[in-house]
Formats: sequence, structure tokens, C-alpha cells
Amino acid sequence: MKVHANAALGPAGRRQLCDLIDRGMTLRAAAAALNVSAATAHRWWHRRLAASEQELRSGAWLCDRSSRPLRQPRRLTAEQEKPILRARRETGLGPGRLAGIVRRARSTIWKVLWRHGVSRRRSSPRATYRRYEWSRPGALLHVDMAQLMRFQAPGHAVTGDRQRRSRSVGRMFLHCVVDDRSRYAYVEQHGDDRGQTAAAVLERAIAHLAELGLDPPEAVMSDNAMAYRNSRAFAAVLERVGARHILTPPYTPRWNGKVERFIQTLKREWAYAHSWPSSAHRSRALASFIRYYNRRRPHSSLGDRPPISRVHNVRGQDN
Repeated sequence: MKVHANAALGPAGRRQLCDLIDRGMTLRAAAAALNVSAATAHRWWHRRLAASEQELRSGAWLCDRSSRPLRQPRRLTAEQEKPILRARRETGLGPGRLAGIVRRARSTIWKVLWRHGVSRRRSSPRATYRRYEWSRPGALLHVDMAQLMRFQAPGHAVTGDRQRRSRSVGRMFLHCVVDDRSRYAYVEQHGDDRGQTAAAVLERAIAHLAELGLDPPEAVMSDNAMAYRNSRAFAAVLERVGARHILTPPYTPRWNGKVERFIQTLKREWAYAHSWPSSAHRSRALASFIRYYNRRRPHSSLGDRPPISRVHNVRGQDN
């Protein structure tokens, strides 16, 4: 039997209280004998008087009642809950991310998910970590690359038909640049992962951030990929803007975790979120998603605000 955490009496004490009153004690005297208030004694005595024969035999009258109000005029209807449950089922996102999709408060979304038993996701225990964040937007840039397959038609993983296999027509590389302070992202798609391409992307990303009012970066962090570590073109861009190159130690992707996490989000919420007719359709939707990510999508580490909220932009142009 579940008992409320703040209950003054358990089931046995409630029964004893009513027995004392049956023996002739007043409500106030019985309450004093069990060290509870007279209101508590009044509540449990009259609850037993109102109980049916079946409730008295089973002891159901001793149980705590639900604290849920009888009327909930602001509770979402079943039709209003459907978009939340569908978004959860299709994306697997939590309340914070779903808030930017279904345009509901995250507390409301959590209540809907909990009510339908889908508020928890099974996951492995999280490793220990230590957060860091540079004080100025644009001071530290994280760079990394991810690759996706090109295809002309969706395969069996999407259609469910084992006879329809997607034939790869090559690979595409996503060159990603993420600002450490604001999480503002800049992404380009290219057909190679060479150092010259990475250098050109970084140069255009710095120019894009400059248009937003940010100063040149003080440092750029990357992993030990050949395009970053051994590229003269990449080093020349760093030297030209006066930024030092921070290489993460081997087997420590968490150092560059902000761009690593952004790539996960990019794949889950853009690349794999829909059944694309072809990779060309998927590529055309990238710019729209990046605009949504930077200007509309709530970010949990930023207090559920979009990355643009931390960029020092002209007032009134960041919404």
C-alpha cells in the first residue's frame, strides 16, 4: 500500500485512531493521543463513516486518495496530445527538444509523455565529464566532419521491402563549424574531406560570424584528422586570422564534444528524420534546418533558448 511521504499516520495508525473514537474518546483527545491534529482525526473518522461495506472489509478506505483535482480545464485534449506523442514516436526527442517542434511548454510535454508511459528512454550510464565554455562568442570554434551516403532512392531500412536496396552513388562530407559560447553552427556539404576544402569552409565560417558582429576567433579546436593536422591551407587560414590550433588528444572526442554533439543532432533531426526520396532532396533541406537550429530550436545548455540568443547581434534582428 502506498502512503504519502508527508502522511502523519500510516494505515495502522488510521485504524487505531478510529478505534479510539469508537471507545468513546473525542476527536480532539484521540488526535492528541496519536500526536496528530484534530483535522486529521476528523478526516479519517468521517472517511470511515462514509466507507461502504466492501471498502471496510478490504481496507480500501485506509488508502490515500489521489491529489488530482476533479476538474482540469487546462488539460490538453486527446486531439491536442496526438502531435506530441507522434513527434516523440518519430524523433525520440525529450521534452526540451519537442518544445521547439510542437510549440508547447516542456512541462506540459513531460506530463503528456508521463501520462502515456513514454517519458523515459533506456540509455547506458553517462560517463563523467567536466563542462567548459569560453566567455566570448566566436573566441573558440569547434570543427569536425561527418560523412553521409548519396542515394537515388530510399532503401529497405526505410521502405521495409528487402528487395528494394538503396544503391550508393558516392559519399558526401558535412564540414561543420560550431561556436563554443553560443553553439551557433555553420555547415557546408562537399564531395571530399581534403584540407583545402576544410580551410575554405573555415574561412567562410569566420566571415559569416563576422557579419553577425563577432570578432575573429582566438583558437580553433579539431581532432587529429589529416585535413586539419597536416594541411598547409588550413594552417594558413589560422595564421591569417591569428588563431591558434588546438588538437584534441587521441581517443578523447569529448574534448570537441560540442561539435560532436551537434553532428548527432544533425543526423537525427535532419538526415535520418525523414524518408527522403533521394540524397539531393535531403541536401536541399539542410539550409532550412540550420536556420531553424540557429534561430528557433531551443538548446538545453542555453536555458532553452536558440544559439542566436547568445550572439552579439543588432537588437531586434535575432528572432
